[in-house]
Amino acid sequence: MYQLAPNIELLFTEAGDYQDRVRAAAAAGFDAVEMWGPTGRDAPAKPKDIPALKAALQETGTQLTAQLAEPRTQFMLPPKDHSFFYQCLDEGVAIAQELGCPRLVVGSGTGFGGSKRQTQLDELIAIYEKAIAQIEGSGITLVLEPVNIRVDHPGALIDRTSDAVYVARGVDSPNFGVLYDIYHSAVEGEDMATELANAGAIVKYVQLADAPGRGEPGSGALDWAEKFSVLRASGYDGPVGLEYSPTTESAASVAFVREVGVAA
Repeated sequence: MYQLAPNIELLFTEAGDYQDRVRAAAAAGFDAVEMWGPTGRDAPAKPKDIPALKAALQETGTQLTAQLAEPRTQFMLPPKDHSFFYQCLDEGVAIAQELGCPRLVVGSGTGFGGSKRQTQLDELIAIYEKAIAQIEGSGITLVLEPVNIRVDHPGALIDRTSDAVYVARGVDSPNFGVLYDIYHSAVEGEDMATELANAGAIVKYVQLADAPGRGEPGSGALDWAEKFSVLRASGYDGPVGLEYSPTTESAASVAFVREVGVAA
């Protein structure tokens, strides 16, 4: 069975504050959660009470599997001043360490029409090589997320899994990998088996939502028994983040994906 990690920005919001969402997820039988940014620096994430969140994680024995690096910056747009990102990276790593979270999710930002795509991908490699050098020894892994440009993130530089894999191979660090999001990949029309075969062990985190609609598995058109079968066949055995907007009450929305996850 895969370890499923509900996203506490979107799920168990009925419980109230983030720390209470952790408790609600644990009460529903989950031993892991994920979240977006810890400081609320990037909308729509809200600031977290880090001590209260840490207490809830420890009290329930819940693992925080991933959080977003902040800010979600525009690396390719002039004047290309990345100093604030690097400054905040240290803060994010410190919070991740305090919360026992092993991963920070990073992105590419918007592509720049005035430069070749390949040039921008190579620039992104250099940016993340510097980031990895900066956090060396922290125990934190950075995972780069490709996002779809057809529905949710128009203009994003990295919308293809293969481009994220290219960047990760260029960075060439055990502490840098790819976040494969089943929803984003499906919206982009990718073949999941092909993308995972190409990526191999570079995939260091997985998220899901159904498509179309980005709701819970079962609310859209994806075959989830098949998706989990492909994921298992790829060799990935890490946690799976449930990053979807539920169309029903949170505890009810997870029933189907938990059933499929057990069988995977």
